[in-house]
Amino acid sequence: MQKKNLLIIGLVWPEPTSSAAGIRMIQLINLFLNQNYEITFACAATKSAISYDLIKLGVKEEIIKLNDESFNHFIKALQPEIVMFDRFIIEEQYGWRVRKECERAMTILDTEDLHFLRHARQKALKTEALDLFSDLAKREIASILRCDLSLIISEVEMEVLTAQFKIDSNLLFYLPFLEEEVSLDQIKNWIPFNDRANFVFIGNFLHEPNWHTVQYLKTKIWPLLRNKLPGTNLNIYGAYTSQKVLQLNNPKENFNVLGRAEDAKTIIAKHRVLLAPIQFGAGVKGKFIDAMQVGTPTVTTTIGAEAMRGELDWNGFIAHDIEQFVNQAVKLYQDKEIWYNAQQNGVQIINQRHNKTNFEIDFYHRIEQIFKDLNTHRQQNFIGQILHHHSNQSTKYMSLWIEEKNKKKSEVISPKSEDMVS
Repeated sequence: MQKKNLLIIGLVWPEPTSSAAGIRMIQLINLFLNQNYEITFACAATKSAISYDLIKLGVKEEIIKLNDESFNHFIKALQPEIVMFDRFIIEEQYGWRVRKECERAMTILDTEDLHFLRHARQKALKTEALDLFSDLAKREIASILRCDLSLIISEVEMEVLTAQFKIDSNLLFYLPFLEEEVSLDQIKNWIPFNDRANFVFIGNFLHEPNWHTVQYLKTKIWPLLRNKLPGTNLNIYGAYTSQKVLQLNNPKENFNVLGRAEDAKTIIAKHRVLLAPIQFGAGVKGKFIDAMQVGTPTVTTTIGAEAMRGELDWNGFIAHDIEQFVNQAVKLYQDKEIWYNAQQNGVQIINQRHNKTNFEIDFYHRIEQIFKDLNTHRQQNFIGQILHHHSNQSTKYMSLWIEEKNKKKSEVISPKSEDMVS
């Protein structure tokens, strides 16, 4: 079978040890590698010390520039059959260049989560009114319409797009986190109830919902919970722990901000309960996937558990107010039978709702189906064609303006030799 060439344009270099977005990207890369794709991952961001080594997976890495015609030369030479954008912002930046140089390339948008939904929910905490029809929504949905297929991680988000915004379901594909089945051998090796202690929260602090959740734990939940369970600790872990997060650290109150976890699952596995009173957000929460995979029950909110369990029981409790959250956390922490039942619920959620074998074949089939009849697929998405023709022009010409401005700036800094005075 002839290999197809896939180009992934990343917002950042994947960091699976720091964020669920990084884990998601590696899962997608492996999906395509398993189908014998040749993959190039291109990104304009600076690599960090914890960026994943994609080369060891057999993926080519390419450093690119924003607002620079060098990208056109690069992709014209590469001529990928498929281009995947990592979030709508990247499609806005590079989509028009891709279509100019590789008109026949199939385009896929990995939304990660619906940004406009997350921002609308955050704003609703103050206004108590959920306004989905924002400028951000217009940008993100325009990006979805311009692409041949968009990957949606949450069934709730699928419903928002198809019911609220009337997006054709042929443009969307539900693809949650793709996990290995939790086996009996794994369960046997989990740390038992009596050998665990304390509560834990974990999350990347560049993600606003995580920062808000830690503040909520500090001011609303932990003062009450600590009084009911004196001597227990709440340990806070997370990548990119800024000074404002570190300032919440207070060992006298058993509220410990401990910074980055080298291995999130290992840390979570040592604790008895994960607490995550998430007040706003979108998509699916990677921290709960990690907790279920190591047998750690959780207490969260409706938003936190959204789209993860379907009709199954949660691996712990879902609370609707502060008092209920605290009482359920105490119950889960103290009652061994409830704790073990919650643990088994987590196994069912992973194995039935996030087992990668449930999605791989359908995903490959959808890709091939669109790829084989791309013209017809695009003709059926006429609104997307209109957006290609008009709406994206503003992004295109802004990018070209910045490109020309950068060229002139470069000429001033590095004048030609004949212009230099000896």
